[in-house]
Amino acid sequence: MKGRVIKSTGSWYMVQTEAGLVKSRLRGKFKQDDLKLTNPIAVGDWVALELEENQETGVIHDIVLRENYIIRKSTRKQHFSHILASNLDQAFLIITIRDPRTSLGFIDRFLVSTESFRIPAFIIVNKMDAIKKEKDFEYLETIREIYEPLGYPVIEISALSQSDVTEKLSPYLSGKTTLLAGHSGVGKSTLLNQLVPSANQATRPVSGFTAKGVHTTTFAEMFPIGDSGYLIDTPGIKEFGILDIENQELSHYFVELRGYLGQCKYNNCQHVNEPGCKVLEVLEKGYIHPYRYESYLKILYEEDGYR
Repeated sequence: MKGRVIKSTGSWYMVQTEAGLVKSRLRGKFKQDDLKLTNPIAVGDWVALELEENQETGVIHDIVLRENYIIRKSTRKQHFSHILASNLDQAFLIITIRDPRTSLGFIDRFLVSTESFRIPAFIIVNKMDAIKKEKDFEYLETIREIYEPLGYPVIEISALSQSDVTEKLSPYLSGKTTLLAGHSGVGKSTLLNQLVPSANQATRPVSGFTAKGVHTTTFAEMFPIGDSGYLIDTPGIKEFGILDIENQELSHYFVELRGYLGQCKYNNCQHVNEPGCKVLEVLEKGYIHPYRYESYLKILYEEDGYR
């Protein structure tokens, strides 16, 4: 029997099959391409399973090769990684300008991960109703200035308004499996409840003491939406540590740098201070946003310690 994992609790998995939902567990240990995973099975995985004698629960004995996935370093287990979700058509990164503020560095790290599997990404700016100060609007304009020319749509919404959410996001969701990701407190669960009222996800206000989000979603879960589409809600992400990308490959996942690959004097150019570097040449001419180049260097040199 074949099915798709729609929820993972770490020990049990809910698998959608043609016969209906089957609560399933793993058979033995899974080794996956030398990846040390906090959980070997991710929401979105297609799996092969067999019903147990009771005909009510199942045992997963194989995972179908993933088309893609979004992965990050585990914040709890050193040298382990965590797959947010797999077999995606696109990803919505939910960000907020304030309470909590999403940093450009966090956005870039997420986009590097999506680019590594060519997963189309959207930047969804939530809580537009809460933006009042001029500096917040300036930050929003900076985000537009940086990411829209690179092909990342920046969509402004208020998840508290169902009509706003439906009008602006629903056209992108039909027939697609979409990941919802972002910091805790950016409104992923509120957004999901507007798009899929039956989801009934719990929501909590941002902490007034820290101005940071409070975790409400504990496990990743996939919800059907519209015509054969799915939304995958994920727990809030505090940090996004990048995995399995060599220094020589990192520039491949920055859209504006990728366009100049093969044009440098040296094949192994890392675009730092090498002579004849095409990237440095166009950077000086203003064709690459200086912040994005600085972000590339920070990830390259692990300056923030999360890579």
